[in-house]
Amino acid sequence: MKKLSPNPPESPADSDPLDPIHLSEATERKVSARLRNPRRVDPVSHIFAVNSGVDTPTLLSHACEPLASLNVLITDLACKLEGLNRNVALSIQQLAVIAELLVNQALDNVDPPEGEPVIQPPVQH
Repeated sequence: MKKLSPNPPESPADSDPLDPIHLSEATERKVSARLRNPRRVDPVSHIFAVNSGVDTPTLLSHACEPLASLNVLITDLACKLEGLNRNVALSIQQLAVIAELLVNQALDNVDPPEGEPVIQPPVQH
């Protein structure tokens, strides 16, 4: 038997919301809008927040873990790349290592490891 009506066009509700092309287009629209109007509030900054009552050693401890993970991830990525892309990935990795070292030193300044003398670094401006 012959079908008399054509298939209806796919509606947006029928499409896969996790389709990479759909996500890319949505991201492009958001980024473009943000670049066109820098005074526009960035909605991402309202998704995540740090509790203002958290003490400094805890903040530093939790900052160190993502930096260490970033170091591992970007090192693994750099091993798979070549040329300029590898150099860029290794530069990012070096920045992550520097940030991790700074956070670790700040954590040691705030809460020195047991057995080590407390040495106050000189104040520099």
